[in-house]
Amino acid sequence: MNSGKTTGKLPTVPFGPHRVTRLIVGGNPFVWNSHFSEEMNRDMEGYFTTEKIMETLKRCLKAGINTFQGRGDYHRIFHYLELLRREGKDIQFITQTASEMHDIHHNIRMIATFGAIGVYFHGTETDKYWREGKIDKVQDYLKTMRDTGLRIGMAAHIPEIFDYVEARDWDLDFYMTPFYNIARKPRESAVVTGKFEEEEFQPDDPPRICKFIQSTSKQCLAYKILGCGRKCGSQDEVRETLKWVFARIKPTDCVVVGMFPKYLDQPVLNVQYTVEAIKAAEKEWVSLF
Repeated sequence: MNSGKTTGKLPTVPFGPHRVTRLIVGGNPFVWNSHFSEEMNRDMEGYFTTEKIMETLKRCLKAGINTFQGRGDYHRIFHYLELLRREGKDIQFITQTASEMHDIHHNIRMIATFGAIGVYFHGTETDKYWREGKIDKVQDYLKTMRDTGLRIGMAAHIPEIFDYVEARDWDLDFYMTPFYNIARKPRESAVVTGKFEEEEFQPDDPPRICKFIQSTSKQCLAYKILGCGRKCGSQDEVRETLKWVFARIKPTDCVVVGMFPKYLDQPVLNVQYTVEAIKAAEKEWVSLF
């Protein structure tokens, strides 16, 4: 069932005119948003100096990961990517709208100008519109995205939102699909508030989102697959979780995993586990229908 080809050892799939590795490095650790604990947030803050972020991105590139996912904020993520370019290195990036910006339409246009290959609407904001009964307003932002010529997507945390959007065939190229619904109660991103809040990670969530991923023809970028550290009790658990995930997503889909290599060489290890998981999924893919 493999529709990709390899870049080194890590398979790639089409993303519009581009090819992205099926393992994408996520940006939450770079902005100290662990979704795990206040202590881990502070550990990330102490570790991820600009130099360490650059080192991590270069390590990901060397390991074979060719794409980064992060926030479209100018003072952090764009800054780090600019510094990487000044060293003659580049990594493709897919960008989330930055909800703290006063004008998200302008933010979207800036994201395109900076050279992203894809942009998607922030899931926490999508959740808010859903709760307010104003979900269709998200399409206004998607239209601005479409005007940029980029691949356009939408994130959310509440599974019913994906069902609603899919049933109405919104103009989207991809979904950002989280493995856990952390929005069972109203919340704001810790990156925006600067405050850590406990979130729910329920074991019934991953099968629910995998069923949606299999049901849609659109490409899905699955994230929070390791429960933001909750499925990382050992490297065997990480390896087995990746096998479980790749056996239940489509062969055109990717996973987004944040890397925090303070204690382990996570880019190299995660690439190794991903390659193993994809090979295993080719032999035993689990249909949920």
